[in-house]
Amino acid sequence: MSERNLETFSALLASEGPEAALQYLNSGVPHRYTAIYRFEGDLLRNVLLHDKRRQMRPEFLIAVPFKQSFCQFVRRDQVFRTNDSASDERLAGHPYRGVVVSYHSVPVLNDEGALWGTMSHFDMRSHPVADSEFELLQQAAKALSSYIPRLVD
Repeated sequence: MSERNLETFSALLASEGPEAALQYLNSGVPHRYTAIYRFEGDLLRNVLLHDKRRQMRPEFLIAVPFKQSFCQFVRRDQVFRTNDSASDERLAGHPYRGVVVSYHSVPVLNDEGALWGTMSHFDMRSHPVADSEFELLQQAAKALSSYIPRLVD
């Protein structure tokens, strides 16, 4: 298998669109979902979701109250990674602890550099993300900034 990289992500984004680019990111991790969420007031709104099982987006993933989301930690800490939220003490008392079990997320900035949303790999089962895949997720989120206007049209 060839090394997965930002050039391939960017080429897919330009030629086939964000769905193909998100699928490419998801193909390198065991997680069921790879998603882009947008900060929208007190909510996080799902803009794009790739599901390995190709099922309809679950209702509870369409919009998530900010204070109940794991994305709040990305806003606070710049990244957030947990392989198993059920055993992660940082999430003690959180309503999605043990529900969204594995969550690895990075910020998405708009082209002015302001925080716009998050890009994440997540699953209802425990999964690690290789450091190289997490680095690719970070690079992809940065590359996405110029594409944001097309995501919100």
